[in-house]
Amino acid sequence: MKFKLKSNYKPAGDQGQAIESLVSGLKKGEKNQVLLGVTGSGKTFTVANIIEKTQLPTLIISHNKTLGAQLYQEFKQYFPENGVGYFVSYYDYYQPEAYMPSSDTYIAKEVDINDLIDKLRLEASSNMFSRKDNIIVASVSCIYNIGDPTEYGSYVIEFKSGQIWERKVLLERLVDLYYARSEVDFKRGTFRVRGEMVEIWPAYKDTIVVLEFRDLGEGKEELLRVSERDMYKGKENPLSGFLLYPAKQYVSGGRNHKEVFAKIKKDLSERVKLYESQGRLLEANRIEQRVGYDLEMLSEMGYVNGIENYSIYFDNRKVGDPPYTLVDYFNHVYGDQWLCVIDESHVTIPQIGGMHKGDRARKETLIDFGFRLPASFDNRPLRFDEFEERAKNRLYLSATPADWEIEKSKGRIIEQLIRPTGLIDPPISVRPSHGQIPDLLSEIKKRKKKKERVLVNTLTKRMAEDLSSFLADEKNTGEKIKVTYLHADVDTLERTEILEGLRRGDYDVLVGINLLREGLDLPEVSLVAILDAGMAGFLRSRSSLIQIMGRAARHVDGEVILYTDGRSKGLQEAIGEVERRREIQTAYNRKHGITPESIKKALRPKLIEKEEVIKEEKVDAKELTPEGRKKYVSKLRKKMREAANDLEFEKAAKIRDEIQKVLKIR
Repeated sequence: MKFKLKSNYKPAGDQGQAIESLVSGLKKGEKNQVLLGVTGSGKTFTVANIIEKTQLPTLIISHNKTLGAQLYQEFKQYFPENGVGYFVSYYDYYQPEAYMPSSDTYIAKEVDINDLIDKLRLEASSNMFSRKDNIIVASVSCIYNIGDPTEYGSYVIEFKSGQIWERKVLLERLVDLYYARSEVDFKRGTFRVRGEMVEIWPAYKDTIVVLEFRDLGEGKEELLRVSERDMYKGKENPLSGFLLYPAKQYVSGGRNHKEVFAKIKKDLSERVKLYESQGRLLEANRIEQRVGYDLEMLSEMGYVNGIENYSIYFDNRKVGDPPYTLVDYFNHVYGDQWLCVIDESHVTIPQIGGMHKGDRARKETLIDFGFRLPASFDNRPLRFDEFEERAKNRLYLSATPADWEIEKSKGRIIEQLIRPTGLIDPPISVRPSHGQIPDLLSEIKKRKKKKERVLVNTLTKRMAEDLSSFLADEKNTGEKIKVTYLHADVDTLERTEILEGLRRGDYDVLVGINLLREGLDLPEVSLVAILDAGMAGFLRSRSSLIQIMGRAARHVDGEVILYTDGRSKGLQEAIGEVERRREIQTAYNRKHGITPESIKKALRPKLIEKEEVIKEEKVDAKELTPEGRKKYVSKLRKKMREAANDLEFEKAAKIRDEIQKVLKIR
């Protein structure tokens, strides 16, 4: 199946030249390219056109799984006939295994796996082997160990009518692929037997596979028919055949377990001797018990929680060898004929680079104190150099690409500065800090009369809260101004609700520390005011300032006011870049007779309407009996899964935090 872009839109502004230049670069063998696209210029649509024109399977990496979900939905709309996958961390809640020597506290790995996201991950993985037209939107979890793609791709069962099976062998094969038999609780990842029929619910599909057999005697059966049935609607479609992939991402069935166990026992013995030689008998006993238990589980069940910590043995890798990741799946299936798109690269690239060190630091303590074998070091994310080596054709998307991306692309930067709506970057005025609050108040009142919104950016939480209190007091302002603040101490779900409230008109002004959050889409904002704009530092760097100022770029009357008594290098560069873009955009509009129009975007459904249900049921958990708290936690867990199923990850995170508070009550 070829990639077919379905859209009512045609490339507009400078999308056409960006598409042509980037496609040309890929055909010429350019391995690193940058698309510098301003906010609202349609970078996603540009990428969709590149995929169609090059016919390259594509991995799109986002730094944020909520934004990743938006990209996934967009690409599914653009390519309804192709394989669009979503591959992010499948945990609603994840507490990694850890040990704190100072307080002798061991924290066991605790997870709450989201069934839908697990299904989407497995669907993306199986699609890699069952079709060639794949676009996968992933978070940085795509650089974490998921097992050998060769093993996963070969560890399948093919069903075709006319096959001869032994019932016992068939059921054993299903168990080998980690499918569990369940006659009552039939769900994804299970199978059941109904007389001459075997029904399997693939872990990566919303439909079940029905196998109809005819008894041939002597324990043999002929597979007469393979069909697919909608579990809820009952509609059944015949299939010419079906390939069943494993129910888990990491499979270990292809290796000789006796050989693997021998290697693990050898390393265990060496570790125990080391601890004993150091007089650390507690650690020696601890590692012996833990690994012994894991080996028993592997021997009996073929799987154990934490099996990934033994991946180096099952993958037959050497110490220090990189793990197998989703990136390796692309290389295994497509060689180097695929495209890696890194969204918001100025944020995503540092995130990819930082994963390995953080993972290693946590495991060093676990290994040193006898909780894990040194082999667990090799269950890790890729180092950045390993990622570079594997993802050969890279396209960096950002309104503010960092120096690294620019240097890597050897200055090959394709600019997409013209918005289809004709909007230009907001004009900038620099005003003195002396008298800034009265001046700001005057500007806020102007916007309030026109029912427009204002963002005010400060440097500290204290300043954000104090300014909010000042603006909310009618004695100071002379009229009622609806204002609130936003910073890191505000719960994640509440942040989203505050932003939705600003759009709805619940607030006139939003004061915050760092409002440069990529993906922040507020068309009603016509003024961005930045206090202490001339200070040096991360929050006032060139990139940060451009991102913050871009929040006013979706309104036709958008404006930016910078309050400062001095001009840092970052400030001067940011102003210079925005002015450069304005000149290009204005000249284009003049040449083509375009009148800029504000972006019109409907409000998403309010999260607060669903959250109110939780608030109504919320009680003082301290007043509940232990059994009552258990039931309350069960209700909250259900709501958390429902929120995650709707891809409302921030809401799920807030409910998760509430669960953790209740669980700590003694």
